[in-house]
Amino acid sequence: MELIARPRLLCYHKTAASGCFPTSILNAINRNAQKGIYFAMNTYKLLTPGPLTTTDTVKREMLADRCTWDSDYKAVTQKIRRQLLELAHVSPAEYTAVLMQGSGTFGVESVFTSVIGEGEKVLICSNGAYGERMTAICDHAKIAYTHYAEPYDRIPDAARVAGLLAADPAITHVAIVHSETTSGILNDIEAVGKAVKAAGRTYIVDAMSSFGGVEIPVAEWGIDFLISSANKCIQGVPGFSFIICRRGRLAESAGKARSLSLDLYEQWKEMEKDGKWRYTSPTHVVLAFSKALDELAEEGGIPARNRRYTENNRLLIEKMAGLGFDTYIGPEHQGPFITTFFYPRGISFAFGEFYAYIKERGYAIYPGKLTEADTFRVGSIGEIYPEDIEKLTGIIVGFLEMKKEARA
Repeated sequence: MELIARPRLLCYHKTAASGCFPTSILNAINRNAQKGIYFAMNTYKLLTPGPLTTTDTVKREMLADRCTWDSDYKAVTQKIRRQLLELAHVSPAEYTAVLMQGSGTFGVESVFTSVIGEGEKVLICSNGAYGERMTAICDHAKIAYTHYAEPYDRIPDAARVAGLLAADPAITHVAIVHSETTSGILNDIEAVGKAVKAAGRTYIVDAMSSFGGVEIPVAEWGIDFLISSANKCIQGVPGFSFIICRRGRLAESAGKARSLSLDLYEQWKEMEKDGKWRYTSPTHVVLAFSKALDELAEEGGIPARNRRYTENNRLLIEKMAGLGFDTYIGPEHQGPFITTFFYPRGISFAFGEFYAYIKERGYAIYPGKLTEADTFRVGSIGEIYPEDIEKLTGIIVGFLEMKKEARA
């Protein structure tokens, strides 16, 4: 691969002999190059919770244009829906998968505004910004709710959930975030699910940054609606969310939706016919996601991906501890997807300078999302391997040495 500088952008040039692109795509690239149009690829990797670093083969899928009415394209949508149910360990007779345009928050809002009807009420269990965002959705849509909030470094307690449900029979639904990327904490959705099912309520799980990266037996854990996104652990790109729905609960939502475009039931009803989305779908993103699903299977499925992510995370925490960086979440509840670190003690530390230093050397990390402490976050997911963690921590060693020299 040859990197060619151009006045506008940087172009990765591949010859036809390389076999990396079909001839038709290479011809299109060459025609665009003659017009002064070039294609840029990142010079750094993303150590973030999504969007994240994807494979070149996933990116390459987006070089083809598809018609939303085309039978081949609709077949891709149906393939994706089948594969998602397999990853969720559910039967197509009991569950279905619905794809929804927009980011993960669009998916959460679609579920809340479609399945919680007038006269119904949701218990929101939160310990971070994304659980709190559920309350904002309810405020905007005028959905009745009770908010059970834990500190950001503690998980919601299943016994407390059971008590709240027993005390308020008006609560019809319970919602929780699985992997809260505010901190990196992994909530016990299995235990909470048992309390919800024992009380006969509907269970909604935001598994945005966990689904595909850790096993979630959806039916076994009593989950009625699980929401995730294309650009997380399945390693696609941003553009749509998806919802694993218990068919019976979805059918009950008919006519409840407060939104036209986010109507989950109507989206499912149209998609169930032949794979056609109700409104324009993100065709390039869908193609990339289909490829990402295939690559997940080739890697060895969720167990293999979870092992890689877990090793990335273990190595990251170990190496960072050796450099004086403490984690915000303790080992009991730390998830393998993203980790929050406190600023180091004893040196002048500004995140902007730290971020720029790391980015110039090949990686992008995340700022902290806590208000009561100075922190930053590092993701372990995407097309990232232990050697990337070794490189990152080596870069951080260089930064710390630079700061010590400046202080001296």
